[in-house]
Order: sequence, then structure tokens, then C-alpha cells
Amino acid sequence: MSDRSKAPLLPDRHPQANLFVCDVADAVIKSDMASMEHPIFTLSKKPIHEVKTYEHGDILLEVTPSSKGIANIYDKDILIFAISQIMAARNEGRPYSREIAFQARDFLEFSNRHIGGHDYDLLKDSLDRLDGTRLRTTIKTGGEETWEAFGLIEGAKIKRKRHDGRVTEWGLKLSEWLFKAIEANEVLTLHPDYFRLRKPTERRIYEIARKHCGQKETWQIGLRKLKKKCGSSDALRNFRLAVRELCEYDHLPDYSVSMKDDMVCFRNRNFTPALPGRGYTVRLELDTFDAAREAAPGWDVYVIEQEWREWVVSLLEQGMEAPRHPDGAFIGFCRKWAERNGRP
Repeated sequence: MSDRSKAPLLPDRHPQANLFVCDVADAVIKSDMASMEHPIFTLSKKPIHEVKTYEHGDILLEVTPSSKGIANIYDKDILIFAISQIMAARNEGRPYSREIAFQARDFLEFSNRHIGGHDYDLLKDSLDRLDGTRLRTTIKTGGEETWEAFGLIEGAKIKRKRHDGRVTEWGLKLSEWLFKAIEANEVLTLHPDYFRLRKPTERRIYEIARKHCGQKETWQIGLRKLKKKCGSSDALRNFRLAVRELCEYDHLPDYSVSMKDDMVCFRNRNFTPALPGRGYTVRLELDTFDAAREAAPGWDVYVIEQEWREWVVSLLEQGMEAPRHPDGAFIGFCRKWAERNGRP
């Protein structure tokens, strides 16, 4: 039974923190698309010591734990923090690399956590699990397919003062696989309230909605398929109850959620239809965006989509006809975009 005495979202624990925290102030929250699309992280806080496998289409994923267990979705917050810092530096023209040095308090405030002594211990445990979790996968990052064992990070460190044991710096080195995704702009912005979601299933559902619904008005998926993409080990009836509760409270950032006959529908809260005569509002198929990413590797296809729609509007204003096959026309536009602009 759910605990209805709790608010659906955690409190905003550091509402003014971003005004003071070094580069974090400019770091828009971002995550890599691969881990938003596929269930790399476990949803359980309890140590999972079994190898986890996932197959979907031509995607194969095998996650192997260390003695500390598989990295969980809360451990992923560290990677989101690192990706956000790298993207902020990249966008501002500052130097960046796979190696990240940071202060623990900066991370804890960034991810809306408590800042007590125990929380620093939990951060160390998260780094241990991230460092020990190994992947074998055919998921592509940066346009390259990898089938080999590698970690989410390639080591972590904690520097202490010798005389008093005080920690002066935390650090980690991202895997080359994950860094390729960043270099190829295969990242998406997350709503700040992502860190206020209480339950791991809710975080995972938000990631999937953000990846698939994106800027579109609506997107829907069957309950069984959503459960599989979440990587949930719950019985289907329990997963169904969790989704129903999410629909009832309707507190997911960016998207409103509804379910009918085990079909889950996400509606973009921020969708604004174009004005009649000024916009081209045809709906593209979901698979079209996957093909668009292959046609224009590294580019944000939703940015290109907006350019494409404005281009179609300009044709209509000249008295020309709209594309008869919009999906194919958009993919072709992406391919020409990449030829004209190269890699980002």
C-alpha cells in the first residue's frame, strides 16, 4: 500500500544553492540518451549481485555487478552531474575531459540531497558501485557500436589531508563509451524536479518519456513494454499499481500520464500548437527520429526538426505543396543538414 502521507515530490532542499555553487550554476541538468533508453541501472537500493540481461530488437545489454552490486538509478545522479558539468564547459568553450574533480557538497546540492555526514558515505558507496559495474552491449554511442566489457567509469578518487583526514577533493573518470555520447551531443536536458521524484520507478519512467515523447504532444506505450524498458523486476500487477498512482498524483515533470486498458499515454505539458497558417504541425513517427539520428549523427534532431518545419512553412508561403511523405522528407533534410554542417 502506498504512503499517502507523503507528498508525491521531495522538498526542494537547496532552493538558493545554485546561486552560489561555482560552475554548477550554469550546468543545465543533462543525461545521456543511451541510459535513458535502456535499463542499465537497477531500480533497487538493495545490492543486486546477479548478472542482468536485456534484449530489445538488435540491442543486447548485459550488466555485471561487482562485490558491491550493480549501480542503481540513484548512483546515476553522479553521472548526470558529471555530464552536466562537461556540457556546460563545452558550451562555454572551456576545456573539459573525461576526468572530473568536484566537491561533494556541490554534488549533494545539485542532486537535491541532504548534506549530513552519512550522505558523504553514501556518495563513496555510489562511486564504488559505478566503478565496479561492467557492461557488455551493442548500444551505439557517437555512431560507433561496441561489443566489449567496459565500465561506466574508469576509476574514482578521494583526496584527504594527511594531518586531519579531511577530504579535499572527489574525482572520477568517465568511460570512453559514455564520453563518446557526450562528444556526439547524445544527451538530453532533464527537468530539475527529476531529483525530487521519490521512487526509482518514477525516475525511470520520466527518463523514458523524456527520450521518446520529447517535444512531441503525446506518446504512448503498452504497460508490459514500459515495464521491460524500465528494467523493473516487479510483478506486472504491482507495476500497474505504481503507474496508476503516478497517473493519480500526476506529478511527473514535463509530462502528464494516463492509462487505459494497459496503454500508457504521456502528454507534453509544455506543448504549444503552432498558429494556423504559420506552422507545419504534421506528426512524425517515433521511428523517424531514430533514423534521423543516424542521418545526422551527433546533432539534436529536435533542433533540426524545428528548422525543417520552418523551411516547410516557407515553402507553403511561396504557394508550394507540403511534402507528401513527411517522415522521409525530414530524414532527407537531416542527411543534407549533416552534409552541409558536418559533425557538431
